[in-house]
Amino acid sequence: MPRAPKAGSIGVTLTRILERTLPAKWLKRYEIFVYSAGIEFLAIEYLLISILLGVIAGAAAIILIPPIYAVLITVVIFAGMAFLYPYWRIAKRTEEMEKNLPDAFFYLASSLRAGISFSEALEDLTTAKFGALTEEFKRVVNEIKRGRSTVEALRVMALRNKKSPVIYRSLMIIIEALERGAPMSDVLVYVANDVREILRIRQERKASTGMQMMFFIITSGFIGPAILGIVGKLMYEMIQGEAAAQIPTMINILLGFVVIQGIVSGLGIGVIREGEFSAGLKYGIMLAVMGALVFQGMKFVNISF
Repeated sequence: MPRAPKAGSIGVTLTRILERTLPAKWLKRYEIFVYSAGIEFLAIEYLLISILLGVIAGAAAIILIPPIYAVLITVVIFAGMAFLYPYWRIAKRTEEMEKNLPDAFFYLASSLRAGISFSEALEDLTTAKFGALTEEFKRVVNEIKRGRSTVEALRVMALRNKKSPVIYRSLMIIIEALERGAPMSDVLVYVANDVREILRIRQERKASTGMQMMFFIITSGFIGPAILGIVGKLMYEMIQGEAAAQIPTMINILLGFVVIQGIVSGLGIGVIREGEFSAGLKYGIMLAVMGALVFQGMKFVNISF
């Protein structure tokens, strides 16, 4: 009697299929992406887990809702696990590191003024409590102990955190100062003050654009979808005869418009608050999901004349 295949062997087979199907260059980039997020899985394994979760969620949803929405749920769950969750972890980690960066540089400057070398000051920094930034400097110190130069170890750290212009620019200034033999304590104080000023300006920008953000959220996440949802409900109640067969198609078009409007508004929020379209991706997905839920929720609202 043949044996049933083990779950482990199935997982290995699926992993190999993904490795052969996806481009090697894309997998390499995704591996760096997952590694930067601090996820304790190989990139191909995490991608497979994301696909399986999306398929399971879609299969469970198809029992309760139409197939087209089940497919949408599959795509949303997969995208959320494979891309949005790692992106959120990276963004959160980067924000924490940027917040602690000025204090870490001031700490280094005070250690240098106490008369110790730069490498010793870095090692002393690894005992301080600066969260994820301390872990990054621990990696730098470990690389130096394994024979890599201080400049090269810091350059690798800068490249590892290149998605943060603040961290990358600050480290490159420090690297250039080390190579030219500049007084490092003065350079570190200057860079720390510069970073602190950048973070202050960024915070003021977010505070001053709060009203615009709320306008986008209210209009694209609630009012617009609610109005279109009511229009769709009225179409079902008012249109009769052969024309009624076209109503589901119109409803899907309205739903698509709600989702697109939410994504575009989210990208607009990213530009207004942070100056980048990519920064608005999280807002766009949030508004798209919120708008779709409000739109569908209007089906259960009782409208009487």
